[in-house]
Amino acid sequence: PKLDDTDYSEKLTQIIANNNIKSVKIVRMEVPCCGGIESAVKKALQASGKFIPWQVITISTDGKIIE
Repeated sequence: PKLDDTDYSEKLTQIIANNNIKSVKIVRMEVPCCGGIESAVKKALQASGKFIPWQVITISTDGKIIE
């Protein structure tokens, strides 16, 4: 989804901190506007105080996975 000016990391921090989450996979497109969700999740993971494995999967504009 297109992100607005809301700081989603606060809500994500609550979700991570209050639940037994084993890992996080961020799937985003390569375009700059999708970097906001990646940043929000990274910030939330740090703020949660938990060590949870995470990874980022980036999809190109033509639908291919970029590794």
